[in-house]
Amino acid sequence: MRLPSFSFEKRLWRKGFKYVAGLDEVGRGSFAGPIIAGCVIFESNIKIPSDTEINDSKKLSPQKREKAKEWIINNALGWGTGEVASSVINRIGVSKAAQMAFRRAIENANNKMERRVDYLLIDAFFIPYVWGLPMRRKAARKNLELKDGKARQLAIAKGDQKSISIAAASIIAKVYRDNVMKSLNEKPRYKRYGWDTNKGYGTKEHGSAIRKFGISKYHRKQFVETYLSRSKRA
Repeated sequence: MRLPSFSFEKRLWRKGFKYVAGLDEVGRGSFAGPIIAGCVIFESNIKIPSDTEINDSKKLSPQKREKAKEWIINNALGWGTGEVASSVINRIGVSKAAQMAFRRAIENANNKMERRVDYLLIDAFFIPYVWGLPMRRKAARKNLELKDGKARQLAIAKGDQKSISIAAASIIAKVYRDNVMKSLNEKPRYKRYGWDTNKGYGTKEHGSAIRKFGISKYHRKQFVETYLSRSKRA
C-alpha cells in the first residue's frame, strides 16, 4: 500500500517556506453535525515513528487514528481545528462553511505557533481570503513553482493519500468530529439517529430514523430534503 510522503512539503521547504500547512476537512457530505477542518504544520526534520501510521483518516481504524492524533498534536510544529455548526451550514451553504472552517483551523494553528503559515497544501480545494497569505486562485491551481511569487497554496486531488501534512490534518479533524457526534448522541433525544455509529452520514438506518422522527436542529435541511425527495421518486 502506497502511503503519503513529504514530497510536496520538501519541494516547498527547499524553496524557503518554513511553515507549510496541510489542510483537510471532514463532514462535508454528512446529513447532520458540523464541518471540521484540520491544519497541521511539521518541521522539515520531523521523523515519524514506525509504530505510528499517518494516512488518509478513512483508511485507518479508530484506534490507529487516535494513536496518530496523539502523536501529531505532541510533535507537530503547529496544529489547529476549525468548526462550523450545522446551523451556519444551513444559512450559508456547505461550500462557504467549509472555507470558514479552513480559515478557523489556520488561525488556530497560527495562534499555537505564534507565527503565521506561509504556504498551504489542501486536499482538493482552494481557500479564498486567508488573512496574511497573498495568493491568486489561478496561480494556486496551476503553479507550485511560484513563478509570479503570489501563489501560496496548492490544491491536491486526493491529497490525504499523497501528503503527510494533509493526511495528519484529516486525522485530527476526523477524531475531533467523531467525538462531537458521539457526544451529541449521548443526549436522549438524539440517540434514535445513531450518530455514535453513523457519525451523521446518510446511512440506511439514519435515513429511516429521519423519515420516522423528522429532523433535528443538528441536521442539514437541504441535504435531508434532497435525500427524502429522491427516496420518494425511487
